[in-house]
Amino acid sequence: MFNFFKDKKWLVWSYFGGATIIAAMWYQVQLDVKINEWFGTFYNMIQQALAEPNSITMTEYFGTLWTFAGIAGIYIMVALAVSFLTAHWLFRWRTSMVEEYHDLYDKARHIEGAAQRVQEDTVKFSRILEGLGTSFVESIMILIAFFPVMMGLTEGLRVMFFGEWQYGLVTAAIIWSVGITVVLLVVGALLRLVNIEYDIQAREAAYRKLLVIAEDDNNIRPKTFNDVYDDVRKIHYKNYFRYVWFNVARLSCLQANVLVGYVVLAPAIVGGMLTLGTMQQILRAFGKVEGSMMYLFKSWPTVIELISVYKRLREFEKEIKNG
Repeated sequence: MFNFFKDKKWLVWSYFGGATIIAAMWYQVQLDVKINEWFGTFYNMIQQALAEPNSITMTEYFGTLWTFAGIAGIYIMVALAVSFLTAHWLFRWRTSMVEEYHDLYDKARHIEGAAQRVQEDTVKFSRILEGLGTSFVESIMILIAFFPVMMGLTEGLRVMFFGEWQYGLVTAAIIWSVGITVVLLVVGALLRLVNIEYDIQAREAAYRKLLVIAEDDNNIRPKTFNDVYDDVRKIHYKNYFRYVWFNVARLSCLQANVLVGYVVLAPAIVGGMLTLGTMQQILRAFGKVEGSMMYLFKSWPTVIELISVYKRLREFEKEIKNG
């Protein structure tokens, strides 16, 4: 699976291409920091205009909007470049995997779901990593970029539970994010979601194989199809039932998450220690930091699928070597 990072054929793409993507993502995060600063300036202007009519001019107002448009335009171009390069980078990783599997396919034909693992599982692996991997790297970069921003904005402010402690807001974000992530991990483990996802892929592979065989074998009857499909239906129903309980915990935490920033900032808001613009900057920075640390929480269903695909591909490679 990781020949992409070892074979000389792929070294330029794997390392230089990866470094280029990371550099572009870091620049994208820096643009996000600039947008956060813009929000502070803009909302302070709004507060001034609403408190004192005609205290700002139309030129100033639209000039601020144009500033945002300029930053947003660059952000869009960088985001498009990151998306394009990441898709190509991951497709080349997939290509390195399937080329290795093609060379060994004579040994692999007897393995359950061999065709699906080479074709479908490698596609899933690259597509899931495209979203999940870039989100993970971006989350780390956001933490690095927004931590000092939040520290600077909250200096001297009084926050819930921590008073005027300089690290109060950051600590609150850590406690909340880690807490609900642990809750989700426990619920996912109790419901055995990784195992059931693996079973789904195995039974879908068996059903697909039967359909392919039936294209050339007239002896396979509808009853055989129905028996195999019945296994597929049962495992999916079981999965739906378990995800009901999983989503109770997940959606409850997401809804509670909307209010966390306002709760933590309550003493500063009620005490009039903030302008509207500064409050927006702090809440946005808090949301970015908190969201980055909740990466696993928000991506958990996709993480489960990735673990399952990885497990199948690793099992496939071991069986080839043993065969």
